[in-house]
Amino acid sequence: MVQAEAVRVYLPSTLPGLRALLDTGEVGSPPLPAYAVTGALREWYAEGDEEELEYAAMTLAARASVRLLDRALVLDPTTPPRRVVIAADVDAVEPAPDVDRAAVRVTEPVLLRRVRSVHVDDPAAADDVRAAAEQLVEADLGSEDAAFVVEQAEGHELQWYATQEIGPLLELG
Repeated sequence: MVQAEAVRVYLPSTLPGLRALLDTGEVGSPPLPAYAVTGALREWYAEGDEEELEYAAMTLAARASVRLLDRALVLDPTTPPRRVVIAADVDAVEPAPDVDRAAVRVTEPVLLRRVRSVHVDDPAAADDVRAAAEQLVEADLGSEDAAFVVEQAEGHELQWYATQEIGPLLELG
């Protein structure tokens, strides 16, 4: 189902993904996995207000960012292990309940001008995020020890950046 009005989505990414956003002016090619405040999320988290629901969607995107880092670190061990979430307003999404109650697929290009903010781990979180990326599969398979490692990374709050701060953020690494 395609939405008729703009929807705030939270797209999982990485620091190299942010570099690509600046270089190309868009966030990859659709369909793009993202998270949003969906009807299913509202139903599940009925007592949450809009801000809490958006935070829940962003938290799911941050965990998906760890999944991206797991692969990125295998391909390039020098990838900065910091979770990245891109918040954008888009017009075309479809629910992806097979993934999660807040999961959606963005079916249009997400241009830089539609990005509202980015959320990135502080460099101090890097060791915990790297460990979480290395343990994520084991956590998914039920390892309590691995789940604890993943939760350690999730204990770090993402920092908020305006779109004009993306370039300076990337220069700092």
